[in-house]
Amino acid sequence: MRWALVKVSLAVTAMVVVAFAVPLGLVVKQMARDRVFSNAERQATSIGPALSITSDREELELAVGSTAAGSDGRMAVHLPASDAPGSTPIEVGTRRAAQSDLDTIQRIGRVSSTEVPGGWAVIQPTAVSSGKIALVEVFIPDDEVSKGVVTAWLVLAGVGAGLIVGSVAVADRLGVRMVQPAQRLARAAHELGEGKLGARVPEEGPTELRSAAIAFNAMADQVVQLLANERELAADLSHRLRTPLTVLRLNAASLGEGPAAEQTRAAVEQLEREVDTIIRTAREAKPQTTAVGPGAGCDASEVVRERMDFWSALAEDEGRKVRVAGVERPVRIPVARPELAAALDALLGNVFRHTQEGTPFSVDVHNGDDAVIVLVSDAGPGISDPESAMTRGNSNGRDGSTGLGLDIVRRVAESTGGDVRIGSSVLGGTEVRIWLGLDPRGPGAGERRRGHRGAERRRSWVPVRSRAGGGPGL
Repeated sequence: MRWALVKVSLAVTAMVVVAFAVPLGLVVKQMARDRVFSNAERQATSIGPALSITSDREELELAVGSTAAGSDGRMAVHLPASDAPGSTPIEVGTRRAAQSDLDTIQRIGRVSSTEVPGGWAVIQPTAVSSGKIALVEVFIPDDEVSKGVVTAWLVLAGVGAGLIVGSVAVADRLGVRMVQPAQRLARAAHELGEGKLGARVPEEGPTELRSAAIAFNAMADQVVQLLANERELAADLSHRLRTPLTVLRLNAASLGEGPAAEQTRAAVEQLEREVDTIIRTAREAKPQTTAVGPGAGCDASEVVRERMDFWSALAEDEGRKVRVAGVERPVRIPVARPELAAALDALLGNVFRHTQEGTPFSVDVHNGDDAVIVLVSDAGPGISDPESAMTRGNSNGRDGSTGLGLDIVRRVAESTGGDVRIGSSVLGGTEVRIWLGLDPRGPGAGERRRGHRGAERRRSWVPVRSRAGGGPGL
């Protein structure tokens, strides 16, 4: 579209320039010619008074020499012979016109011009004292006829070229103004199709494209909301079922031995596997639903308090000590509420599934200038292979593990420009550190991440790779 507008503007402007510049150039040429010929006629007329009072050659030569054309040798006077006996025609100056032309003008008695070698000759009939008609000839060189014409044509060509360039530049700017919103809309549509649900389009440009951008953003918001609702339902399903399953598992463990007890425990294990399958299917089928547009995000403190209210009840049943810190004040992060809740549930679920009853754990929130850090620590046996634990879908064959927990947490952190690290906690077990950037797309985000990692290295905080007895922590 942009180049089409440029081509149309170029063609139209070129036609307009040609339509006006060519006739104007011809008019300039004709005006220059008329100016030179009019000046020659005036010079020819200026010698008339001398011809009317004398026909003496010497006096006429002086009169001709006093004119600008005569002094340049471009004027000639042709006097016919008088009626006196022995009189002959007199010529003063250099004649350039042919005799036939002079005879014709003598006969018609009207000023005329004729082409001669090297230019033009303007011939003016003038009455003399004897009653005869004398002819005054003024020569005009070719270079004087075209004097100033080439300069005028160059000026016209420059103006025309400037008009063409200006019109093309204006058309290009208008084309950019029309094309850029369309390109942004197409790019956002491709990103949305690739699963980047944070893609949005600035609502600017021509009215039609602005309406399309508004409709696209509304559609993308609706898609994000629908997928977030589905993921929230899946997470809610896990929240709702984990607690009764834990109660059933504890009750089944207290049934002792016998066929009924074995059947009950087997049924509980089967139900746990089915729940894990449902959660795994929901997580794998749905892309990330975090909306990174303006206004997206949540209060991390509020989400932590809400989820800890849920998990604290189960911790009390199992005799676990729980500590929560850093949630007294609001902490805004660029992560959707369902995303952060799912990440916390994944980590806290790992604590309950892979540590013994009575094992204490804690959740800490640290609010910085450019990042928020969430720490989930426990006093369990730790993770033997943190790198393997971060691999999506790797459950090491353990029942009750979908292999998606830490991968969910990692994707939430990376959506903000942060990361996830696994290390040893002050409680003696595993510490999962979630680093959430406050401006993932702003200037210096990469430098903040490098600075964050460099600070971790300076604190000698390294992943645990050799702690024995731990599960995958997924």
